[in-house]
Amino acid sequence: MSKRALITGVTGQDGSYLAEHLISQGYQVWGLTRGQANPRKDRVSRLIPELQFVDGDLMDQGSLVSAVDEVQPDEVYNLGAISFVPMSWHQPELVTEVNGTGVLRVLEAIRMVSGLNKPAASHATSGQIRFYQASSSEMFGMVAETPQSERTVFHPRSPYGVVKTYGHYITRNYRESYGMYGVSGILFNHESPRRGAEFVTRKISLAVAQIKLGLQEKLCLGNLDAVRDWGFAGDYVRAMHLMLQQDEPDDYVIGTGEMHSVRDAARIAFECVGLDWEQYVVVDPKLVRPAEVETLCADSSSARKKLGWEPEVDFSKLMQMMVESDLNQAQLARDYKAVLAGARW
Repeated sequence: MSKRALITGVTGQDGSYLAEHLISQGYQVWGLTRGQANPRKDRVSRLIPELQFVDGDLMDQGSLVSAVDEVQPDEVYNLGAISFVPMSWHQPELVTEVNGTGVLRVLEAIRMVSGLNKPAASHATSGQIRFYQASSSEMFGMVAETPQSERTVFHPRSPYGVVKTYGHYITRNYRESYGMYGVSGILFNHESPRRGAEFVTRKISLAVAQIKLGLQEKLCLGNLDAVRDWGFAGDYVRAMHLMLQQDEPDDYVIGTGEMHSVRDAARIAFECVGLDWEQYVVVDPKLVRPAEVETLCADSSSARKKLGWEPEVDFSKLMQMMVESDLNQAQLARDYKAVLAGARW
C-alpha cells in the first residue's frame, strides 16, 4: 500500500516541488488549501494532476483536525507560512498566528487524531504520523558562529525569525513531551523559477528578463552586501523527505555551505543575458531591512552524513535557470500582446 502525505503550503514553491517528489516516490499526496476559489490551487492542480486536496486553514484548529482525520496521512509536512520576511515587520500579529500558532495547531491536530495523550516514554515512534516542520536559517539572525549548524544558538533579527524559532521549539517540545515523531529542517535560502516575485533572487531574474527585452530600465535593490547561502528548492525538498525516513527523529540544517551576496546574484543574472549589472542596478535605501541579517552559511555535514543528502544545483546554474524561465515567460507575454494588438487592427 502506498504511503499517504499531507502538505500544508502546497501551492507555494516548496510545496509544489515536494508534492512532485513524493508522487514520484509512489505516494498519494493531499494538499491543504483554504476554500475552493483559489487561483494558486488551480495553478498547482494543472502542474500536478495527481495531487488531491483537502480543506483546511492554519488559523482554524477544527479544520486541521478534520483534514488530518480525513486523509489519515503517514506523513505531514508543514510548509504553510507567510515566508516574506519584510512583511513580518508590517503585520507581525498575522505572521505570528500563521507561522507560529499555526505550527502548534497542526501538532495538536496530529496529537488528537493519533491519540497521543500520554507522556513520551509510553509511545513508540513506529506507526505514528510523522511530522516535518519548515524551520528557517533566519532563526540564527545575528550569528554566533559561521557556518551555522544544529548546535548554533539562535538570535533572530526579525519577527519572522522569532516566530519560526517558536515553531522549531514547539515541534521539539511535542517530540519530547508526547513521543511524537516530529522533525525540523533548518533550511537556508532556497530558490527556483517558482519563487515568489517579492523575493530578491526572483526580483532580480524577472527584472533581467524585462530589461533584456527593453520592457524595463532599472532594477532597484536594497543591501547589495547582504550574504546568503542560496540553493535550489528542488534539492531541498528531497532532504525534507529523507528526514522523515529515519528510524529516530532529529533536526537538520540544510544548505550548500557556500555564500553569495545580492551583488553576486545580480552580476550572474545579468551575465546570463550578456549585460553589465552595474549599468542597471540602483540601490534604494527604503528596501534595506530595519535589522539586517548579514551572513548566513550552512554547515549541513550532519544531513550529508546521516541522510546521504547532497545539493545538485550550484548557485550559477540556479540563477541561470531562473533567468531563462523568466525570459521565456516574458517573451511569450510580449508575443501574445503583439498578437492581440494585431488582431484589433
